[in-house]
This record gives sequence, C-alpha cells and structure tokens, in this order.
Amino acid sequence: MANAKEISNRIKSIQDTMKITRAMYMMSSMKLRKAKKQLENTEPYFYALQKEITDILLHFPDMQHLYFDNREEDQAEWVKRNAIIVVTADKGMAGAYNQSVLKEAMKLLSQCEDYRLYVIGEVGRRYFTAQGCHIEENFQFSVNNPSIHRARIITELMVELYKRDNIDSVYVVYTRMINSMRSEVDVHQVLPLKTKEFLKSEMTDKQGEQINSDDEYLIYPSPQDVIENVAYNYVTGFLYGVLVEAYASEENARMMAMQSATDNAYAMLHDLSIEFNRVRQAAITQEITEVIGGAKALTKKKEKAKNARKY
Repeated sequence: MANAKEISNRIKSIQDTMKITRAMYMMSSMKLRKAKKQLENTEPYFYALQKEITDILLHFPDMQHLYFDNREEDQAEWVKRNAIIVVTADKGMAGAYNQSVLKEAMKLLSQCEDYRLYVIGEVGRRYFTAQGCHIEENFQFSVNNPSIHRARIITELMVELYKRDNIDSVYVVYTRMINSMRSEVDVHQVLPLKTKEFLKSEMTDKQGEQINSDDEYLIYPSPQDVIENVAYNYVTGFLYGVLVEAYASEENARMMAMQSATDNAYAMLHDLSIEFNRVRQAAITQEITEVIGGAKALTKKKEKAKNARKY
C-alpha cells in the first residue's frame, strides 16, 4: 500500500490534469458555438443555390452538363479516376474522431483503382504517410478556423482538375455532426453532382401538374451558362459546409472526451481520498498504539524500580 505522501502527490497531479481538461472543454465549447454560428449564417445561401439548381433541372430534364452525372460519355467510362479529400484534425485528444474518419477513408481507398489523395489536417497526413499512401503535397490546409476563402481555393483546384479530365469524380470523407451527442462519418460525392438528389424534392406545382416546360421558365443567357455558375458556387458552399461541420464535430468530440476525462478524474480523486484517509488513520492509530505501548512499558519499569528499593 502506498504511503500518505505518495497518495497526496497523485491527488495533486490529478487535480492539475483536471485544470487542463476543464480549460480544454471550455475552449472547445466556445469554438463549437462559433462554428455553429458560421454554419447557420451560410445555410440560407446554400439552400437557395440548391433550390435554384433543382428548379433548372426540373424545367430542363434532358439537359446534360459537365458538373452532373447524366452525361453519356461519363457513364461509358469503366475506370474512374477519383480525387478523395479526407478531413481530419490537426491534433488528437478528441476521442475516436480521427480514427473513425481514417478507417472510412482507408475503406474507400481500397475500393478505388485510380485515385488522388488530398488530406486536410495534420493527423491524417501523418497517418497516410506512415501507411505509405501518396498524398498530394501541394494540398497543405489546416482544419482550424474554416473560411469560405479556403473552400473557394479547394473548389477551384478540384474543378480545374475535373474540367481538364485529370479526374472523373471528387469524394470527400468527413465527420457530420447530427446532434450534440452524436456524429457520424460521411462519404459524399462532390463531383459530378447527382441529378437524382436534386430531383427528390417535389416534382409538381401546387395544382399537381408536372413542371417540365421550357416556356414556363426563362433563363438568360442559357440554362447551361447559368447552371455552371450556380453549380460552382454550390460546390464551394458544400465544401465550406464540410469544413465547418468537420471542425464542429472535432470540437464536439473533444468536449465529450474532456468531459469524460474530468469525470474519471473526479472518480479517481474520490477513491484516492478514501485511500488517503485510511492510510492516515492507520498511521495515527499506529502512533497512538506506539505511545500507549511506550507508556505501559515506562509504567512497568517504574514499578519494578520501586519494588526493588523496598527490598
């Protein structure tokens, strides 16, 4: 059994660690609120673009465009050259956040015959380098403080490669926060855009008549030109949402990890306090026993000396 000094040192060490975990919890909480506010501010614009694309596709169902998956030449290709963007954290201490993303990313890579790997976050770069995967070196982005400017840079690079036919599709692997207690890894195809996903909304007007007439919808200069600009901005908005969602999920996972660490520290302190009290009580009891024993021995010695003088 450890002595009282050793237990006291352990208690002090755990208390110092608790100060760190509580501070990290508060920092992650503030960052999470900031990320949620950023996402809420951009959602109306993002949904407006999505609605605009849906309206165009509803009125021009036979239109084929480079950004969408309904082109015949794309469907005829056997081997797809994929660009895979993996969003991880720059640091750990976030529970299973990074491990879940990396596991899903490796599963996706194993299914691709030809791919280019783009990684956001230092944890992911170190992991894929250790696994021997080739990472595009000119793609050095941090996951902290996501911005629309960073999303535009990523979109510009992906779209340029897509237009040059260097890649056939773009996938992003990130963590999507469902609520404050749950998040899940999502694998989403960014390019080409899936036509069916936009046409899941209502296909009819208020009278129930199908809207597919070109005469009812006037677009200038042309539907192709308009949808190219709108789709480009939609991809930018989506990638910005991915960055913010991943950042918010990371901070939420770190909050939960720090809260769990703090709770465990409280439990350890409770057990150590009980053990410390037992050791201290045992030491006090031993000291009292020694004092009593010494007093009895001294009394016996005095009695022997007194009896010896009588005789």
